[in-house]
Amino acid sequence: MSKVVGNSETPKQEEMDVSKLKADRLKKLGQLKELGINPYPYKFERSHLASQLHEIYKEMPKGSENEDQVTVCGRIMNSRNNWLFTDIHDDSGKIQLFCHKDSLPEEQFNMLKLLDKGDFVGCTGTMKRTPAGELSVRAKNLVILSKSLLPLPDGWEGFTDVEARYRHRYVDMITNPEVRDTLRKRSLTIRHMRNFLDDHGYLEVETPTLQVEAGGADARPFVTHHNALDIDLYLRIATELHLKRMIIGGMERVYEIGRIFRNEGISTRHNPEFTMLEMYCAYGDYNQLMDFTEEMLRYIAEKLLGTAELVYQGKNISFAKPFRRLRMADAIKEVTGLDVSTLKTLEEAKAAALKLGVELENEDSRGHIINAIFESKVEHTLIEPTFLMDHPVEISPLTKIHRTNEGEVERFELFVYGRELANGYSELSDPQDQRERLEEQAKKKAAGNEEAMPLDLDFIMAMEYGMPPTMGIGIGIDRLVMLLTDSASIRDVIAFPTMKPIKHQ
Repeated sequence: MSKVVGNSETPKQEEMDVSKLKADRLKKLGQLKELGINPYPYKFERSHLASQLHEIYKEMPKGSENEDQVTVCGRIMNSRNNWLFTDIHDDSGKIQLFCHKDSLPEEQFNMLKLLDKGDFVGCTGTMKRTPAGELSVRAKNLVILSKSLLPLPDGWEGFTDVEARYRHRYVDMITNPEVRDTLRKRSLTIRHMRNFLDDHGYLEVETPTLQVEAGGADARPFVTHHNALDIDLYLRIATELHLKRMIIGGMERVYEIGRIFRNEGISTRHNPEFTMLEMYCAYGDYNQLMDFTEEMLRYIAEKLLGTAELVYQGKNISFAKPFRRLRMADAIKEVTGLDVSTLKTLEEAKAAALKLGVELENEDSRGHIINAIFESKVEHTLIEPTFLMDHPVEISPLTKIHRTNEGEVERFELFVYGRELANGYSELSDPQDQRERLEEQAKKKAAGNEEAMPLDLDFIMAMEYGMPPTMGIGIGIDRLVMLLTDSASIRDVIAFPTMKPIKHQ
């Protein structure tokens, strides 16, 4: 717990200070019990939240009091003048307690010296506005609801050690109100998304988290073992293939908002487990899907923020005006001058990429190299919402062949601030074509590509029963919340991001 104090001393000194402070609090805990006070009661009933009192009594004049009785509770975050003025915080905000010896029973007034910042208390009293204008509850009955044993970080600036904030997120939430606000907005974002989909006739469903085959995306899965069946299972890297099975089964509009697991790196934009919306609708194509996606994101922004005009990391982002629609080939030509339609072979594509200074790794097809050129030279330039359309067939094994453009598929990725936010298709519904593409993926997997998709024979069998024309999309919830809350890192919008554990000596 050395980092919780958050001062400039060495970790060892901090640990000594925390231990000393904890010992002092344990002593106070014992004194409370000796007085017959239960410092951890079972329940407490309040009449008002802090925010409700501020609204009800917003016109109360300075220096006035009344006999309206209220009951509040919360965590002590500050005290002044030997506990005469005590700030408690609940989920809605702050209210001040006026703890005067003339108003409190003697034993409760004496109990004040056994309290600390971080303790939870409950208070019944009457309303008062101080001459300085602070709305307060004149305490007439005060009870302790939880004695805290560890100190909160010092200083008005709150918890500032970034790594410690993520590691001890509960302390971060206590001391930095903006963290709680971001997590509330995350919850509301998902609520508005659900409302929009429900209002458009979509049904929320659940699909397996543990899967026999980890398909639906190019990603390295986490592997576990089921003892009773004596088989390896995979944490899902996508919900796509099971949701498509539901479309095949006759459920025409389905979606799932669920956790996805990919055994990959950690960065400001990546966490090994994250939340994704996947949504599928029978009888639609990617053109309709772009319209629908644009409408949904505009709705969510307006519901959450009251506007579809955003500012993210100093850049103006508009969800209000129509999103740009741009073919991948045209985007590359705009930025680099290269016309990728002239690249007919793998060797020509490699030569063009190297000429542009693009570093290649294991790209084994013309399409993969074109995608590498896009990611290196173009992706970061797409600041305003842009549907990047018509990808090479080689990188899109679950997507319909483009109806007019040879070598391309009917796929789009939505980019905002140079980051992929969504990925949508006209879904491939031809089972023979699907088998051929997944067989090709399986060959790559057998050759050592851990991100290639497996040949899911049950999914192929499902498609052979007949799959209608379908549009489908995946939207990264975490990245969407980053945009809507102006959060620089994905870890800011995940309550408990993945962290490497500390090795205690």
